Parts: sequence; structure tokens; C-alpha cells
Amino acid sequence: MTYASLKSNRSVAALVAVLACLALPTAALAQDATTTAPAAEATAPSPDAVVATVGDETITEADLAFAAEDLAQELNNIPPAERRAFLATVLIDMKVMAKAAREQQMDQSEIFKRRITYLEDRALRRAYFAEKISTSVTPEAIQAAYDEMAKAFKPEDQVRARHILVTTEEEAKAVKAELDAGGVFEDLAKAKSIDPGAANGGDLGFFQRGQMVPPFEEAAFGLEVGKISDPVQSQFGWHLIKVEEKRQSAPPTIEQATPQLQQQLLFKNFDEVLAQLKAAVTVTVPDAALDAAIKAQSETPQ
Repeated sequence: MTYASLKSNRSVAALVAVLACLALPTAALAQDATTTAPAAEATAPSPDAVVATVGDETITEADLAFAAEDLAQELNNIPPAERRAFLATVLIDMKVMAKAAREQQMDQSEIFKRRITYLEDRALRRAYFAEKISTSVTPEAIQAAYDEMAKAFKPEDQVRARHILVTTEEEAKAVKAELDAGGVFEDLAKAKSIDPGAANGGDLGFFQRGQMVPPFEEAAFGLEVGKISDPVQSQFGWHLIKVEEKRQSAPPTIEQATPQLQQQLLFKNFDEVLAQLKAAVTVTVPDAALDAAIKAQSETPQ
């Protein structure tokens, strides 16, 4: 099935990854919560609920959620049942080291203040993306995009076929003789075919033009339903083909298309919103080579 092609640049891909991270904390914490209680009884913990205390400071459920967002990649390598303890350990260690850093006045340095500004901008970018861009990907928007895609969809002929693959023409002719004498195609495929799909009677499912090697495709689409071909040679060997069914392709259901449409709408909304925001400010890059590289990167589909 062919979907609409998507164009993106590295910044879009990065923000899409961020969006996934933003969705992770709730899921991760909810999953941990359900390990000790039935799903029907599980309730989302209060963000202010205290998880641990470190000296006179507290670690809350909200802190766990922030850590889960920040450590999304690392969490992928942690078993779900261990994630909560992993996050709590990270936060405890962080509080201890942060206290030590403050005691040595590391928070007063100029480089630390610049880092705080960067981290604040990053957090605000994530918040803006989550609250102003991703929220526009509504069920109504997805339905409209699906309707447009379905309207533009062009059906293609499809064939469902079985085949028996053997090494030589002589073997193919011998199997064809057995079929002509009343042999069952599926049984002979299991017994004679060297194709990996032999175990399921040589069933290839539905395919359309361009998905099979030319000699096989030409023979399959030229056969009537229920008919068996003469031996057909391809680079894989010799085939006997039986056409089971013919139909025209249909667009995917909205359930099947939704993940792709969500991504497409997300990219589109990001591009539009960012273009509007950039139009309202002046961006200057003094280094001409860097400026050109930035523009080239932004304009090149990834």
C-alpha cells in the first residue's frame, strides 16, 4: 500500500522524538502503578505525591515524570517493572550531587547560568510543541486527511497466487504432470517446493504489479482464476503458478492509516507554525558558510 510521501528535516524528526518522550512519563508511571493493583483500580498518582526525601528536599511523582521524559532512551533498556526504581535512584543521586555542587558555589558560575538558559529554552520548546502543535492533530483532522487520501487513491489490479518452485525445468514438468493428473497444488507445494513458503502450500497472498520478478508477474496476471501455469523460469528457478483470486486494491482503513496520517499532520503543522514564528523575528548568522549550511539543511528533505 502506498501512502503519501513525507518530507522532514532533522529538526522535525528531533521534535517528533521529543513528543514521544513527552508521552512516555505518564505511560511509564501508569505501567509501574498497575504492577501492584488490578488495572481497573489503578489511578494516576498525584504529581505532588512524595516518592522520597533527600535531606530537607523531596522527590515527587512529577519529578519522576520529568526524569522519565529526560531519560526516555535509557528507559527503553530497563524492564518496565524496574523503571520506577531506576528513576528514583537517578533522582536521589542527582539531589545529592546537586547539593554538593551548590555548597561549592558551582551554581554561581557564568557557564552554569548559560546552561540554565539553554535548559529553560529546551523545556519551553517542548511545552510549546506539545501544547500548540501536536494538539492540532485531532480526530477531525485525521478524518479529513484520510478522506482526502481515500479520494485520491487509485485502485490497482491484485492477484492472490500460490507457487511451486523447483530447481530445473525437468522437475517443473514432472510436477505439472502430477497436477494435470489430479494432484493437489497445496500438497505438492509442501512436498516439492524449495521456496520458504512451501509450508503454507506455496501461498503468496495478494500482490500487485511491481512486487514480483517480471516473468513471474507476467504469468500470474495473465492466468485465469483457478488455472495453473506451465513452467515459468526466473532467476530463482522454475515456477508453477496457480491463481487463487483477483481483485482491485483498496485504500487502507482509517485505523491502519492513522499512525501515518498523524505523523504527516504533525510535520505539516510544525512546518507551518515554525514558518510563522520565524517570520516574526530576525535571525542572523554572521558566519556565511554556517548560514548557508543551516539553510541547506533546512531545505533538504531527510
